[in-house]
Amino acid sequence: MLDSLLKTDGSGAKHLYMRAGGSLKPASAETIANKEHFIYQEGPAVFKFAVKGMADISYELMERNNLKAEDIAWLVPHQANLRIIDATANRMNLPKEKVMINIQKYGNTTAATIPLCLWDWEKKLKKGENIVLASFGGGFTWGAIWVKWAYDTQ
Repeated sequence: MLDSLLKTDGSGAKHLYMRAGGSLKPASAETIANKEHFIYQEGPAVFKFAVKGMADISYELMERNNLKAEDIAWLVPHQANLRIIDATANRMNLPKEKVMINIQKYGNTTAATIPLCLWDWEKKLKKGENIVLASFGGGFTWGAIWVKWAYDTQ
């Protein structure tokens, strides 16, 4: 890992959250029966913020490290929505060929989207490649991480 940018804006908590399961309201028979262990979101507000957040943070990470689109081998975005993924790639000036996408295979697996992408695409990765991981999540939280791939997969 070479650099990371992580941000949060707690005012978004009312738009994207889980009602139970954390330290404030631990899992119990009642919370499970009430189906409080699912992610709730206000779609339009989350979408608007996610597009701006993921796209801007990825671009900011590139600027901060003097990286250009041609320096990036892969973007590994959170697989929530193809329009959010496209907006992030466009902001980074990356062609679709450099964007790992598997949302069509699994849908949005929340915290597992980036690891699943890396697993599915691992055979295409080469030692020394620059990879940007970008995500958006509950609360609102968002971030981007620049990694250099550590091994050849062939």
